[in-house]
Amino acid sequence: MFNKILIANRGEIACRVIKSARKMGISTVAVYSDADRQALHVQMADEAIHIGPPPANQSYIVIDKVMDAIRQSGAQAVHPGYGFLSENSKFAEALDAAGVAFVGPPKGAIEAMGDKITSKKIAQEAGVSTVPGYMGLIADADEAVKISGEIGYPVMIKASAGGGGKGMRIAWNDEEAREGFQSSKNEAASSFGDDRIFIEKFVTQPRHIEIQVLCDSHGNGVYLGERECSIQRRNQKVVEEAPSPFLDEATRKAMGEQAVALAQAVGYTSAGTVEFIVDGDKNFYFLEMNTRLQVEHPVTELITGVDLVEQMIRVANGEKLPFTQDDIKLNGWAIENRLYAEDPYRGFLPSIGRLTRYRPPAEIAAGPLLENGKWQGDAPKGETAVRNDTGVYEGGEISMYYDPMIAKLCTWAPTRAEAVERMRVALDSFEVEGIGHNLPFLSAVMDHPIFVAGDMTTAFIEEQYPDGFEGVELPEAGLRRIAAACAAMHRVAEIRRTRVSGRMDNHERKVGTDWAVTLQGQRFDTVIAADHGGSTVSFGDGSRMRVTSDWTPGDHLATLEVDGKPLVLKVGKVSGGFRIRSRGADLKVHVRTPRQADLADLMPEKVAPDTSKMLLCPMPGLIVKINVAAGDEVQEGQALCTVEAMKMENILRAERKGVVSRVNAAAGDSLAVDEIIMEFE
Repeated sequence: MFNKILIANRGEIACRVIKSARKMGISTVAVYSDADRQALHVQMADEAIHIGPPPANQSYIVIDKVMDAIRQSGAQAVHPGYGFLSENSKFAEALDAAGVAFVGPPKGAIEAMGDKITSKKIAQEAGVSTVPGYMGLIADADEAVKISGEIGYPVMIKASAGGGGKGMRIAWNDEEAREGFQSSKNEAASSFGDDRIFIEKFVTQPRHIEIQVLCDSHGNGVYLGERECSIQRRNQKVVEEAPSPFLDEATRKAMGEQAVALAQAVGYTSAGTVEFIVDGDKNFYFLEMNTRLQVEHPVTELITGVDLVEQMIRVANGEKLPFTQDDIKLNGWAIENRLYAEDPYRGFLPSIGRLTRYRPPAEIAAGPLLENGKWQGDAPKGETAVRNDTGVYEGGEISMYYDPMIAKLCTWAPTRAEAVERMRVALDSFEVEGIGHNLPFLSAVMDHPIFVAGDMTTAFIEEQYPDGFEGVELPEAGLRRIAAACAAMHRVAEIRRTRVSGRMDNHERKVGTDWAVTLQGQRFDTVIAADHGGSTVSFGDGSRMRVTSDWTPGDHLATLEVDGKPLVLKVGKVSGGFRIRSRGADLKVHVRTPRQADLADLMPEKVAPDTSKMLLCPMPGLIVKINVAAGDEVQEGQALCTVEAMKMENILRAERKGVVSRVNAAAGDSLAVDEIIMEFE
């Protein structure tokens, strides 16, 4: 076995590889850019080597710099993670020439299947059903428009060397095909060093389901079930689960066997993923093969008990798989939510800055039990697991140079319903402050009836949030539970306040029992009867709720029971009450005496400033292009400028017809959030 492995990556996947290597007794070497000098993966590794400036194309994807780090460290093997150089055949070739093991497939398999164009041709030759498309290289935007028209809109424009949603656009007309081609080409060059583009038919109403395969160099191959990845935004996965709530055993077997056969046809070794789109009749079509570890691999590990990173390392060391297909069983259900540094209230645009607070829920180990490839029995009934794969820490910086993913929060339980409920509680318990993040949106998805029913397609976010995410409106039953909790919490805070103020005699000063709780435009008049075990909150309609908790004023997280059911609240302070975040809702909760509440109803609401005649920079980023000039008349939907942040290009468009009065920025400018790009008459 190897003594030392270098991890040619960063962030949470580098930390993930370090954990498995450490378990195997293998020392690890991290590489880092200037921006990652204090990163978690650098702190976790046994050694760390600097490889260049922050941009990935000057550090993490420069083969010569990574090879130099390998020589300096004396590493015997390299795990590439995903992204960066993970599917770069030239990197695998360089490692082979240097006598260093690549923890991944052979160079030939990467070239055959890692390249999206080549892989589709091979699949067609093997008789695999594929989506209609143009597999040749596309010279320019004019040719992209011509090809798109021949295939028939809508089309998917994709980077040949792409992955993770980078370099992908959906075009519904010639104009979008022209813009999408250029943006995809730019992103592909920036992220992968390969700007080749291909186009295929975009199949409407599909489900995105992928098969995890694992093959060794001795001719053995297995599939480890499937992952449902249909909830996507801009073609980037947001929520994944295993198994899929849609597949039956026969379809799973057919997809799995086809995936393994395809992998073995190109001499594939290591872990890989064969992606399919599946229609409503369970017909499946090959999309591509990712010749690397997938971001969402934890859900497969949770339902199979197989450590995929460990098996990748063992395969790279020439070992045989320790199990056969008959040994692979799917046990329970796992859900993964990707926590991104992006603001869902601003169209999911990237957010950067310091993590002033980062407190994930406590991890709980449970799930299937597998040892040396053989089943030891299932986890005890009713237990659940929580897993958080992350590469950040409290006080750390979220940089503009890399992917905005902060963490992958996973839960496992014996059933899908239990796994989803465990995820809801875990999301409510996840504390993140200092940057914009998508926790509220993830909570909203977990409660959405379509997701709960398992009936989602890849159009889920587009169809259910056509105007973007504007927050969650909780039903009255949920508001009532929060109102009861806040009334009880306010009583505790009042007792604390009187103690601190010194206005107490030998007996506790009496705190009022009548409180009006207002939230989300509703008012609940309550009466609190407290005892040593908790509080009974009575409402004006005669209903009652029992609230118990060990919350103390100043705690950012309140774990309560309301009528015997758990309720987790993130708690902040506002004048006259609390800022409460729960189940995707962000609420200002005011707790006042009835008289104070009556007077508050008479106060006028503060009016927000008018920015309707300004184009504000929605995120910290670099101005790539300005499309208009002062005096130009623009139409609704017209492209105004392009802003690049976190390796993604964002085209900002006019919301309505108007005339540009002033342009305040130029290409090459770096702007902060809400800086004025241009103004209108």
